[in-house]
Amino acid sequence: MNLYMLRHGQTDWNLKYKVQGGTDIPLNETGIQMAKDAHDRYKDIPFDICFVSPLIRAQVTAELIVGDRGIDIITDERLREMSFGQYEGTESIYTMPDHPLYKFFRDPENYSDAPTAEPISDLYARTKDFLENTVKPLEGKYENILVVGHGAMNLSLINQVLDIPFKDFWTHMMGNCECVKLDV
Repeated sequence: MNLYMLRHGQTDWNLKYKVQGGTDIPLNETGIQMAKDAHDRYKDIPFDICFVSPLIRAQVTAELIVGDRGIDIITDERLREMSFGQYEGTESIYTMPDHPLYKFFRDPENYSDAPTAEPISDLYARTKDFLENTVKPLEGKYENILVVGHGAMNLSLINQVLDIPFKDFWTHMMGNCECVKLDV
């Protein structure tokens, strides 16, 4: 069975390097076009079903990519992006070594959960639950499953399937509307 992980289209916060997390930011015009282009780019993959985060940027991306295929799009709370709490909306954390989230993005092996942010263990637990209790039972029923989500959430799934250590958390980061295929 193939699991296709796809990240949502571009938002204005992506352009400003703002941490989005659970903040429900919509796609911008470029993001909408990216999703339409992804529809064409992945049109030959016979997706059987699509699971999507409840956040609007992922929802709209999924709707545009699935288009008129006639497959179910199922919203799943476990696919919500990692919450960064009070730090959502902060610009350019990657350049702030003293910021509580800096190590998560630059040195994940030495990251300690930031105050008010979702603990990484919680992110891994909910995405593992999705893999174990939603994806695995579909084996033999579906061949190609599409998951439309977010950067950190998608990586938590990818890293668990590929058994990638946390120190290498960002190794398979996808751009907006990029897709990674996993054999599960």
